[in-house]
Amino acid sequence: MALWDALVRILVGSILVLLGVEKGGVFVIATFVGVVLILTAITGFCLIYKIAGIYSKEESAQA
Repeated sequence: MALWDALVRILVGSILVLLGVEKGGVFVIATFVGVVLILTAITGFCLIYKIAGIYSKEESAQA
């Protein structure tokens, strides 16, 4: 996972967790999604990316 991808996931995940904690109710789903985003950023593994065959990390240049 690329650095920019992890940073975006952490930012969006934090916002969703904050929204879920502050608002409550149906925003509990936002908290769950936010926690998943933060965990995927920390571990560097996203199951949806793997299934879809998406790679955000640039391939190293071959000489």
